[in-house]
This record gives sequence, C-alpha cells and structure tokens, in this order.
Amino acid sequence: MNSVSVFGMRTWQKIPIFALLNKRYHNVTQMKNDGFTFRKRAKSFKFAFHGIRLLITKEHNAWIHCFAAVCVLIAGALLGLSRMEWVAVAIAIGAVLAAEAVNSSIEALADLVSPEYNEAIKRTKDLAAGAVLLMAIAAAIVGLIIFIPKIMDLFM
Repeated sequence: MNSVSVFGMRTWQKIPIFALLNKRYHNVTQMKNDGFTFRKRAKSFKFAFHGIRLLITKEHNAWIHCFAAVCVLIAGALLGLSRMEWVAVAIAIGAVLAAEAVNSSIEALADLVSPEYNEAIKRTKDLAAGAVLLMAIAAAIVGLIIFIPKIMDLFM
C-alpha cells in the first residue's frame, strides 16, 4: 500500500470510508496527546467507575460472579485467611470480574456491528465467554486450595 498518487494521497485514502477512518484516527491520536491534567485523569476514573457500575447492575452473569465473591469474602472472614490467602482471593475475584467486563464489552460491540447472525461474531463471542469460564475455573481452583484445608481443620 505504498502507491502514492500525484496529489500525495495514498490510493486507499481516496476511498471514502478509509478517508473517514484515517481522519478519525488522526483526531483520536491528537486528543490522546494533549498532555496530562488531573482533570482528565479524574474524568477517566469517572468513566471507569461508571463501567464497573454498569457491569454490576446490568450484566446478569456478573451478578453470579458477585454473589460467589460475597460468599467467598464471608467464608474468608469466618475462616481467618492469612494475608497471602486474601491476596490470592482478591486477585482471583478481580480477574474474574475483569474478564466478565471484557466479555460483556466484546458482546456489546459485536451486537452493534452485526445484529444479524454472523459466524465470525459467534466465534468471537464464544471465545470471550470461554476466557471468562477459564478464569472462573482458575479462581475456583484457587478457592479450593485455600478453603479445603481450612474446612478440614474445622472437623479434625
């Protein structure tokens, strides 16, 4: 794609959709390079917290993960987890919720781009859902490693 016309534009830049995308890309990159301000960072945190609120209030699968997290937190408090066990639990909970947020984002974008059935979109959504399942399984294994010995100690 190095072909250049006499007017200095690449051939692909003459196609309307690519010209629009190229213009938007340059606008976005200029926006990103405006410099650091605390106001901009505060605004980005506001958006991030809004995303967390959306995840917790609107995504049904996230409700299941949150319920499981609350159960784990209560069990951890009752069984007296060590600091390192709390670290492992916190990372596992955070990773599952983050994976669910990414999965929900991918699904929302995929539905927007292709409302009708599309095999590539289905594959993408299945892969994202599989990533959440893998993370949930890993978190469950962490939970079993931490909680089974503590529960066994209660009965010994």
